[in-house]
Amino acid sequence: MNKAQKTLLFPLVILLVGAYFLFLGLAEAKGFLAPLVTAIILALLLIPLGNLIEHKLNRTFSSLLSTILLFLFSIGVFVLLSFQIKSFVDDWDKIKETMAPKIEQLQSYAYEHTALSSKDLENYKNNNNNNIQRLITSSGNSGEKAFNFINSVTSFISNYLLTFIYIFFLLNYRKRFKTFILKLFSNQRKQEVKQIINETARVAQFYLRGKLILIVILSILYSIGLGISGVNNFILIAVIAAFLTLIPFIGNIIGMGLALIFGYLTQGETSILIGVILTFTIVQFIESYVLEPFIVGDKVDIHPFFVILAIILGNMIWGIMGMILAIPVLGIINVIFNHIPSLKAFGYLLSTDNSSED
Repeated sequence: MNKAQKTLLFPLVILLVGAYFLFLGLAEAKGFLAPLVTAIILALLLIPLGNLIEHKLNRTFSSLLSTILLFLFSIGVFVLLSFQIKSFVDDWDKIKETMAPKIEQLQSYAYEHTALSSKDLENYKNNNNNNIQRLITSSGNSGEKAFNFINSVTSFISNYLLTFIYIFFLLNYRKRFKTFILKLFSNQRKQEVKQIINETARVAQFYLRGKLILIVILSILYSIGLGISGVNNFILIAVIAAFLTLIPFIGNIIGMGLALIFGYLTQGETSILIGVILTFTIVQFIESYVLEPFIVGDKVDIHPFFVILAIILGNMIWGIMGMILAIPVLGIINVIFNHIPSLKAFGYLLSTDNSSED
């Protein structure tokens, strides 16, 4: 190994080890960082509303009112989800009754056209039931399960409420935080730092505002398509499917799956199955090629390859919340990269800019 290779190898090893411990630390600190980062992104979204309310009220009351409005909006989303879950539970017996003959038809087709036999299926069912039984018995007694469940619910509610407390303080003291960041830099760089702060705020605001507008439009389009298809509770399903688009790529697939479950499985009509598939295919085409470019646009200038990597990494670190936060966080990081001369190469790599390519 020559001297140049050794010189390149050392920083590469340092970078990989540093990245490993960084992501490991982020995963370990999920309980603290996930609500805080969520609150920062949502607070950036609420700044224009807070500024508007400040014309009538002082900053404390405007921050409090903005936070309460967002809290009520989130409660409304949870109510919609709970209604749909209750509807699914109530229809469970009907679903089993409707799907029973279709499952039998599928089994008969499998027996006739494959090497499977009824004995193979019975063995699979028995093995699967035994595995489930072992999993249940090995997971602890009823007291442990109840404690773990209560602990999970308590943790979720605590983080949920803590997020809105963070939002209030971030909105109320946003000028103080901005002044603190500016004081970290010399007078010669304060104007540049102020520009970075304003641009990062705009990136988050434009992206999230565009996503909210997109959710409203998608809710209407899905409602029309699912209503024509004959799906029960089509408005609730449409709203849930639209909100799931906050999870890039995967959200659309989950939304379509839910529509198939709550639509086709509860009624079992082939026309509904075809209607759901056509609705999601057409609406997702309109979303990708018409709505997304005009409403969300290129405010978050990230190459699709790195969007996918960020979503996968966000899921590995913070689960679903990490997937939702991945794009706005990566957009903010990219803005910072593009304003620091030594990091502009990374900004170019992350963006869709082709002007410097040979």
